[in-house]
Amino acid sequence: MARMFGTDGVRGIAGAELSIELATKLGQAGAYVLTKEQEHQATIIVGCDTRISGGMLASALMAGICSVGANAIFVGVMPTPAIAYLTRKHKVDAGVVISASHNPMEFNGIKFFNGEGYKLSDALEDEIEELIRNNMKDVQLPIGSGVGKIDYRFDLRDEYVKFMKKCVPVSLKGKKIVVDCAEGAAHYTSVRTLRELGAELVAIHTNPDGTNINSNCGSTHMDELKARVVYEKADIGIAFDGDADRMLAVDEYGNMVDGDQVMAICGNHMKQKGTLKKDTIVVTVMSNLGFTLMGEREGIHVEKTKVGDRYVLENMRENGYNIGGEQSGHVIFLDDNTTGDGLLSALHLLEVMVDTGKPLSELAQIMEVLPQALVNARVPEHKKENFMEYQEIADAVSELEKKFNGEGRVLIRPSGTEPLVRVMIEGKDQRVIDEEAEKLAALITKIML
Repeated sequence: MARMFGTDGVRGIAGAELSIELATKLGQAGAYVLTKEQEHQATIIVGCDTRISGGMLASALMAGICSVGANAIFVGVMPTPAIAYLTRKHKVDAGVVISASHNPMEFNGIKFFNGEGYKLSDALEDEIEELIRNNMKDVQLPIGSGVGKIDYRFDLRDEYVKFMKKCVPVSLKGKKIVVDCAEGAAHYTSVRTLRELGAELVAIHTNPDGTNINSNCGSTHMDELKARVVYEKADIGIAFDGDADRMLAVDEYGNMVDGDQVMAICGNHMKQKGTLKKDTIVVTVMSNLGFTLMGEREGIHVEKTKVGDRYVLENMRENGYNIGGEQSGHVIFLDDNTTGDGLLSALHLLEVMVDTGKPLSELAQIMEVLPQALVNARVPEHKKENFMEYQEIADAVSELEKKFNGEGRVLIRPSGTEPLVRVMIEGKDQRVIDEEAEKLAALITKIML
C-alpha cells in the first residue's frame, strides 16, 4: 500500500484523492498524535492558500481537530512559512497548511508543523497514517464540553509582515521591483512588506479567485515576469509559488536567477560578513554542477542531501548550518525561520543588492549555470519508486553515463507529489542533453506503463 504522506504532506485532487473524509481523519489523527502528551487542551493553527477547495478542506480538517478535543485557530489565506512562524510565536501545539504549493488549482494538500514550526519527521507521519488506517482504534472521542472550538483570526497576517521586516530591515528606497504573487498566498503579505520597506512596486497576479492560482503565473511560469521587468526597467523581478514558500528571481535584463544562484549570492555575502555557519551551504543532489564548482572556488563546503527541502532542513539542524535549499527556489534561512520562505529569500537577496550596490545580473555571475534538461516521465503511482528494478532502464542510464565520461551526469528520481519519474541530465551541450533526456523519459514511460 502506497504511503499516504509524500515529501510535502498529503496531496491529491481535492474532493477525490484528498476527500472530505480524509481531511477530517487527518485532522483527528494529526491532532491526536501531535498533542497526546499535553496536559492542557491543545491548540492548532490552520491556514490555507487561495484555492477554491481550501475552505472546504479546512472546515473538514478543523472538525476532525475539534472532535478529539483540541482547539483550532483559523487564520485564513496565509503563506506556508507564516504558519510555521505563527505556530512558534503563539506557542500553540501544531500548525497545519492546506496547500498544494506549485500544483494546479484542482490539487490540494495538507501538511503539518510541530509546535516548534518544523515539518514532521517520517516517524510522526507514519504514526498519523497508522492511526487513520486503523480507523482511530482505541481513541476515545470526547463529548459535551470536552470537544474543541474554532477561533477565527484573520488579523495575524500582519504579524508575519512585521516579522519579515524585523528579520531583514533593509531600506528598498530607490529599488524598482516587479513581484508576481501567482494569484496565491503571497498576494497580501509580500506586497505589503515590500511597499513598507520603501520599494517602488509593480505587483502582478494579486487577484486570486480560487481557480487561477499558479495559472500561467508565479515561479512555474516566468515568461510574463521576465518581459515585465524589462518593460518596467525594474531592478529585479520576484516570483512566488502558490503557497509562497519558494521564490525565483529575474535580473534587470529578464534572465532567471534560480534557487542555486540565490543561495550562491546570499551564501557568499554571509561568508564575507562572517555569518555563514561552518562556511557551508546545504543543497540537494538536483543542484547544478556549477554550484559545486562555485563552492570549490569560493571556499564554501557544499553539503548534499536527497531531494526535498525537509531533508535539507534535517541536515542543517543536525549539523548546525544556517542556509540551504533547492534549485527550485525553496531556500531556508534557519537563523530567521524554520522552513523555506519565499519572501524571506527575496529580502535577503535584495539586502545583498543594497549592501553591495551591484545589479542582480552581476551578482548572479558568482556561479556558472551548466546546461540541464529535466523531463517528466509519467508512470503508475504504485510503480514510481521501482524504476531501477527494470534492467532496460538501468542499462540505458549506464550507457549514458559512459557516453558523458565525467563531463555530465544522469539523475532519476520519483516525484514526491505526482505519478511521475523525473529525469535530469546535466552536461555541456544543451541540444544533446535535451535529446537524451526526452529519449530516456520516453523509455521509462513505455516500459513502466
